Amino acid sequence: MSYRKRTAALATAAALAGPAVLMAAPTAHAEVVDVDYRCETPIGVKSAVSPIDIKGVPSGSGYRITMSWQKGVSSSPIELGKGAMSPSATIKVGGADTGSLTVTGPANQAAIPANTPIKISDLSGTYTPRRTGKVTFTPGVLTIKALGTTTTCKPTDAPGPALTLDVRAAGATGGSGGSDGADSGAQLPRTGPEDSAIALGTLGATVLLTGAAGALWLTRRRQAARP
Repeated sequence: MSYRKRTAALATAAALAGPAVLMAAPTAHAEVVDVDYRCETPIGVKSAVSPIDIKGVPSGSGYRITMSWQKGVSSSPIELGKGAMSPSATIKVGGADTGSLTVTGPANQAAIPANTPIKISDLSGTYTPRRTGKVTFTPGVLTIKALGTTTTCKPTDAPGPALTLDVRAAGATGGSGGSDGADSGAQLPRTGPEDSAIALGTLGATVLLTGAAGALWLTRRRQAARP
């Protein structure tokens, strides 16, 4: 293949590969999952199904993870006054990393009427990756404390992950990844001797043409300045 055709082919391949690399792997995937809770309350066992959403945004060297309930769970036989109910929950961490994340939130901002599904406020916590790769976040146990009592709600089914993040462990550099996680860092393609020679040749040709153009411009300037 001639030098000109080889250079054109490389330029075309780079142009086509650029968008593909950018779209290759999304950094996050979230979806609402239905969780069937079995709640052990001071007055007996109650059941409730609530769609749950988990989101994650970068925060320092980790991520701020927020868990949201779209429907209320459990209920109280008496009214819960403002600030009487304090929720918390756990999120199962899986995939490239494993463990459990505790998320907490504010007490109820308004009174909750008796025998009314308790609306849980958004609960948040900070997750710091220990390994690099795709990490999943799945709803776990919900705990409600109110008026000196504790209600524990556990998923009866096996809900799927509500969030998947492509993370890099703290302190990871370059293309190095965690021991078990897949490396998500993009790497520049390696070039062989022939490609390097073409790149240097192209650079040299550019410099040469630039110098020639400058010399021609100066010559014309001098000719125009003569009487």
